[in-house]
Amino acid sequence: MAIKDAFIAELKHEASLTKKMLERVPMDKKDWKPHEKSMTIGRVATHLAENIRWIADIRHIDDFDFMKNYNFKPHTATTQEELQQIFQTHLDNAINDLSAMSDEDFNNNWTVRRGEQVMFSTPKKVAIRGWAFSHHIHHRGQLSVYLRLLDVPVPGMYGPSADER
Repeated sequence: MAIKDAFIAELKHEASLTKKMLERVPMDKKDWKPHEKSMTIGRVATHLAENIRWIADIRHIDDFDFMKNYNFKPHTATTQEELQQIFQTHLDNAINDLSAMSDEDFNNNWTVRRGEQVMFSTPKKVAIRGWAFSHHIHHRGQLSVYLRLLDVPVPGMYGPSADER
């Protein structure tokens, strides 16, 4: 099996779980946050919907410099439809980017820096797993806590949740 096939299968599985979580976000409470230092639930949900975009950066930019390549402007979706569209767009792009990669591409290094400071350099297959997939799953877990605090039933991810027993 090609590396891309395994990643695409995993991404599609995780995306189906993420979609269940995003569908529960109460957009009428999008400005709610559990602490003054926390992101709002709307921002966390939008970040979750968009952060799989890192796969495109990993594929296309071998030496990612936050001082040069990071022109991201935080945005918060205002409706469920917008939130779902953001997620679907980034998911489709990620699948297309993974589909276009060869096993050799996955073995090339991806370096992350801030100017002259190199934060790390790792094979792209490791970056996709850690920087894209694990990052995505981390924020999905964060969103599940926000939902619980708002008494929104939390869907199960890797088995039933307390709300599904």
